Amino acid sequence: MNSLLLIAVLLGLSAVAYRAGRTRALATAGGNVRSLHSLPGYYGLYVALWCALPALLVLSFWMVFDQALIERFVVQSMPADVQQLPPARLDLVVNDVKNLASGQTNLAAADPAMVDAARRYGDLRRASAWSLAAAVLAVGLSGALLAHRRIAAGLPAINLVERILQGLLFLASLVAVLTTLGIVLSLLFEALRFFQRVPVGEFLFGLRWSPQTALRADQVGSSGSFGAVPLFTGTLLVSAIAMAVAVPVGLLAAVYMSEYARPAVRNALKPALEILAGIPTVVYGFFAALTVAPAIRGMGQRMGLDVASESALAAGAVMGVMIIPFVSSLTDDVLTAVPRGLREASYGLGATKSETIKRVLLPAALPGIVGGVLLAVSRAIGETMIVVMAAGLSANLTANPLAAVTTVTVQIVTLLVGDQEFDSAKTLAAFALGLVLFLVTLVFNVIALTVVRRYREQYE
Repeated sequence: MNSLLLIAVLLGLSAVAYRAGRTRALATAGGNVRSLHSLPGYYGLYVALWCALPALLVLSFWMVFDQALIERFVVQSMPADVQQLPPARLDLVVNDVKNLASGQTNLAAADPAMVDAARRYGDLRRASAWSLAAAVLAVGLSGALLAHRRIAAGLPAINLVERILQGLLFLASLVAVLTTLGIVLSLLFEALRFFQRVPVGEFLFGLRWSPQTALRADQVGSSGSFGAVPLFTGTLLVSAIAMAVAVPVGLLAAVYMSEYARPAVRNALKPALEILAGIPTVVYGFFAALTVAPAIRGMGQRMGLDVASESALAAGAVMGVMIIPFVSSLTDDVLTAVPRGLREASYGLGATKSETIKRVLLPAALPGIVGGVLLAVSRAIGETMIVVMAAGLSANLTANPLAAVTTVTVQIVTLLVGDQEFDSAKTLAAFALGLVLFLVTLVFNVIALTVVRRYREQYE
């Protein structure tokens, strides 16, 4: 049975269990809801959770270990010479067996041993699917029946349901924390491998980035220079241009929509502005490469300036337009959430609307504004497609916005594209760059929290 179909059946069974639990609770109370410890819905939810959660746990574990066990059984049924192959070659053989079983390869032209293995693989997959369905439904029914029998008028169903939901929330938080920890550790371990080959000082303070490493002693054009300062400079330059566009425009748009615009105008402007956030970045990249960059170059040539066909100004300006909704929407929501009493108190003291905005609303909303700007900065630092198409791949150490530059994220993508071996300094450099990006983002978060805490104390 298909996993999605099995989940749908399990949800239907849980709905039946909810109804049965609610009905039993009313029956035990003789129809008098006041004699129950909790509302009838909590008894139904208690039974439904006991039906769904254990079954979903079984389904999760089964899906994690199912494929590995089937492949192991298939390999054990194959000839001894196949079982003794190196792991990489054995994975290829197993992949061929899967292709045969799925019909992607002609059985008539295949080796008889492979055909037998493919048939065994298909039989095991079908047996596993039906066994999974039987196990999940059996566990779900058992859990529902067990919870159904425990229902009584004095059962604290609401407390039990709250404990179960609290456990689920804790589990979700734990998954998020462990995922973050796994990302950090994977970056750290691979970055340490890189720093064993390239000194940290050369990476952080080197002025030349040319990660092409030589595969042979006589190979030319492979300097293997890993100075990342040009990448950091390009990232800061493009991000600064983007924020110079996004922050003023976003803040002013938010102030107008929240304080000056009529409700009808605000209801039309805000969705139209937020459409910018839904446009794919590749579209922005095309717009920057085909429209903005040539326009900037033409204007520069008319003014006698040397402008590259791909420039940081083109990429940063278009990226700033893309980031405007992140700043404006969050700032508008924060300004709208400022208590009305602060506005009225300011007007009562004789302040004008502009004075109220500058001296009351913006300081009161500063924590939320800082959060929106921080989100915009993170978005700018992590953007790749626009920079690739509009700023280029040249690792130039320059502060000239009219020159071609590259960023950390673009180089990470470039280093990991294609068939790469994860034992070379060139590929491992991507993890070192990722670790630096993570640390920079952490520093931004710490600064933002410090600013938020300082100004919150002033208004609490």
